[in-house]
Amino acid sequence: MVNGFKVITLCGSTRFKDEFLEAQKRLTLEGNIVISVGLFGHSGDDVVWTEGVKDMLDRQSL
Repeated sequence: MVNGFKVITLCGSTRFKDEFLEAQKRLTLEGNIVISVGLFGHSGDDVVWTEGVKDMLDRQSL
């Protein structure tokens, strides 16, 4: 908890961009702090596939 708010982390395949955004919005409006995906490589964020970026993102998610 941070300042009385539950912290929730969303993780999973970036193929589900719409679902991530919907869950993030819903959980935020329910009064939670939400940590979510910042880039959606499988949904059009091509920078993910730049050398070294995917490896960095994979390590961050651990």
